[in-house]
Amino acid sequence: MSFLQVAQPTKLRGSIWPWYTLLAGALLVAYFPTVRSLINGPWQTEQEGHGPLIIAASLWLVWQARRNIAGAEIKSAPVTGWLLLLLGLVLMFLARTQDVLTVEAFSILPVLAGCVLIAAGWAMLRVLAFPIGFLFFAVPMPDWLIDAATVPLKVFISNVVTHVLYAAGYPIAQNGVMIMIGTYQLLVKDACSGMNSIFALSAIGVFYAYAFRWNEKLRSLILLLSIVPITIAANFIRVLALVLIAYYGGPDLLEGPVHDLTGISLFIVAILLLFLLDSLLGVAATILRRAKGRSPHRQLASQPSGS
Repeated sequence: MSFLQVAQPTKLRGSIWPWYTLLAGALLVAYFPTVRSLINGPWQTEQEGHGPLIIAASLWLVWQARRNIAGAEIKSAPVTGWLLLLLGLVLMFLARTQDVLTVEAFSILPVLAGCVLIAAGWAMLRVLAFPIGFLFFAVPMPDWLIDAATVPLKVFISNVVTHVLYAAGYPIAQNGVMIMIGTYQLLVKDACSGMNSIFALSAIGVFYAYAFRWNEKLRSLILLLSIVPITIAANFIRVLALVLIAYYGGPDLLEGPVHDLTGISLFIVAILLLFLLDSLLGVAATILRRAKGRSPHRQLASQPSGS
């Protein structure tokens, strides 16, 4: 008998849960100022208000994976884990001292990944990879990125709305993001660019594809690629409706509840279009499977041979 024994990976034992609880508490203390800054800042805006929902969805995904977590093999990967943890902590420190909230919030991703590798290893990280990565959607986007995407989107939507209404016979013209219809001039604001909905709908699309369509890779990919076009199409409908409301009822109707209602309607329409596309993809997949089942080669192969 050999006196040397190779350490084998173990399952997650109840005795180590207190250490995980202590680690979670340390993370909460370290990132409490970050969460407070997010609550008092970006999470109060329409654009980033979905942040708390992203965190709740990530926790729900962890709960759904609890069986895989309990059965995961524990084999620490300290080298890679410490590198990721130190990288995340350095990012957090530099971002907090320089007041760069986007980087500070993003640093939680390598910190969490590093902690998982140190405590449990690669098998556990594979189980928790998506819940951790999904937290990316809770990170507020930098202003320069938002500005770079917002202006072209506003110009594009204004241009399409103007051409459609002009072709329909309305007295309309356009100058950049200024739309002149009848005797009124309407300015297409940043909220009408669709960027707010793109961020939120992207998170919903990724969550939906992972939770319900993960085994259908092509279908999931098409759904994810369709998010931006669907959001732009829904926002076009919103701006078109606002312009027509102003033309028939005056621009005063666009202030307050009507503008907010069209924003909510835009998001609902975008989600419905996403689910409609998913249904159409499901129908197309069913038709293709039936067509393959009725192919001549299969029919010939199923016929009994003669005597």
